[in-house]
Amino acid sequence: MIESQPFPPKLTARQQQILELIQSAIARTGAPPTRAEIAHELGFKSANAAEEHLQALARKGVIELVSGTSRGIRLRSEDLQSINASRGRQLTLPLPSLTQLMLPLIGRVAAGSPILAQEHVDQTYQVERSLFQRTPDYLLRVRGMSMRDIGIMDGDLLAVQASKEAKNGQIVVARLGDDVTVKRFMRRQNSIELHAENPDYKTIVVEPGEPFEIEGLAVGLIRNSFQL
Repeated sequence: MIESQPFPPKLTARQQQILELIQSAIARTGAPPTRAEIAHELGFKSANAAEEHLQALARKGVIELVSGTSRGIRLRSEDLQSINASRGRQLTLPLPSLTQLMLPLIGRVAAGSPILAQEHVDQTYQVERSLFQRTPDYLLRVRGMSMRDIGIMDGDLLAVQASKEAKNGQIVVARLGDDVTVKRFMRRQNSIELHAENPDYKTIVVEPGEPFEIEGLAVGLIRNSFQL
């Protein structure tokens, strides 16, 4: 007896384009794209537009969406197997892109350029997602001992979630003019204070009008003795 095979779902041209973008990202990096990356690649005005198309793909059973993670997009197992075969590897986990993260390691940041600019990326690490409660977007190599007393040492890899906002008391990656620093953030009535966690370092006070920008929030740490 010959079993009938279900017809593949019919996709719109845009849905097919997004599916191919997801497949390409996984084939190239081992991880699906974020909503923001999809929006940027396809020229959407916001990540919400990408989310609407992803929801439509999920309803058609082409992908599965996993809440709580910026890269929570699963392909069907047969699609993953096809992608992996083309990369010359054999799947060892059913959904590798959801258990591991591909994080760029940022070295020294050139003045005036985005922190995630390609020239700042020393290399890319594959890291277990379970190491972090909140999903990071990149790793930043710590330089100096200003945060020593909370265990952030020179040479450590700080996991950072990209953000332009912070709450008082959070550890942030901040840009001060031409420099990028890791400090504890405190907003005062007329200024911003960046506190070190080492008495040998003074508090940095940012007055109104001075060049300042938050680049991200610290969400985890990989000790410099840890071998990736």
